[in-house]
Amino acid sequence: MTNIKVHASAPADLEGGLASLRGDCARMVPHWTVPERAAARPVSPSLIHGVSVPPASARLLDAMSEYGD
Repeated sequence: MTNIKVHASAPADLEGGLASLRGDCARMVPHWTVPERAAARPVSPSLIHGVSVPPASARLLDAMSEYGD
C-alpha cells in the first residue's frame, strides 16, 4: 500500500469566514489548470434516443408533489 503524505502550507481553518475561504482559494490557484477549449460538435439526430424510466421510478415521480404546492 502506498503511503501518501500531504503537506499543507497552512493549517485548515474550519471555523473561518469568507476571508479565510478566499485565502484558501488564492493558495490553490497555482494548482488549477484551464483545459483547452474544445469546440462542441453537433450530434446527429439519429444518435439521440429517448430516455427509459423504470416503472417504479415513474410511479415515484408521479406521486411527488409539483414544485410550489
